Amino acid sequence: MDKNTVREFLVSRRARVTPEQAGIPAYGSDRRVPGLRREEVAMLADVSLDYYTRLERGNIGGASEGVLDAIARALMLDEVERAHLFDLARAASGSRARAASPPPGGVRASVQRMLDAMDTPAIVHNARQDLVAANRLGRALYAPHFDTDQRPPNMARFIFLDPRARDYYADWPLARHTTAATMRLEAGRNPLDRELTALIGELSAHSSHFAGDWARHNVHSHRTGTKSFRHPDVGPVEVDFDVFEPTGQDRLWIVTYTVEPGTPSADALALLGTLAATDEDGRDRGAAGADAESRRGR
Repeated sequence: MDKNTVREFLVSRRARVTPEQAGIPAYGSDRRVPGLRREEVAMLADVSLDYYTRLERGNIGGASEGVLDAIARALMLDEVERAHLFDLARAASGSRARAASPPPGGVRASVQRMLDAMDTPAIVHNARQDLVAANRLGRALYAPHFDTDQRPPNMARFIFLDPRARDYYADWPLARHTTAATMRLEAGRNPLDRELTALIGELSAHSSHFAGDWARHNVHSHRTGTKSFRHPDVGPVEVDFDVFEPTGQDRLWIVTYTVEPGTPSADALALLGTLAATDEDGRDRGAAGADAESRRGR
């Protein structure tokens, strides 16, 4: 584990917490650092200043769970950030000193059958943001992602390197931030994943937005929430998503998308299903396409 990664994560978290938030008096107005000072974190965590300084310099290997918990509380880390801190410590200790096995190129046939049986969009991605499987509605919802020569399509590359992403995602900055933070979390879990490391390097070299988001050292666990798209065929659609992990296929996640019945998004999703069916059957999309334009013009 790169010591700079540990140092920058701890420094960035320390800078977020004010003395007032930590419940300690802030003497004077000449504070030279944002957030807490090192000695204040050491005091809150009940460790020596010298010990905390060594941790913040990246020498985190061998730190006990009790110390890590105390640091997490002092820095007011949330559950995901706390897990990331423990991942960094494990990596620094060498307990994960082997390259992570690459995930399979797809999903089991039984998982694909389950996806195909769903009447709601569903996709499957791996830790590197590759789209490794989807059902018909999932492919239709993520059509711009799949419209590439790259196989498998990669969501991070689309978000940061494809200009269509700014139109497709209603809140493109949010999509950027969460994608970079999700990749940061995975990099902490599996620092020897060469393909993930290569992808991070590629995005850092070709996207100033990714470089800036990566430098925030934020971490994020994508589990449930809402996404808003401006779909090129059916217009605005807002979906709720939930994430599941299939048993026996490590580092793969199934994401399902649902909508509230009776909403414009439900109408858009129903229309998307019609368009996807006509595409799959090879029939003329003229009538369905005209209906799409009519609905979008309302």
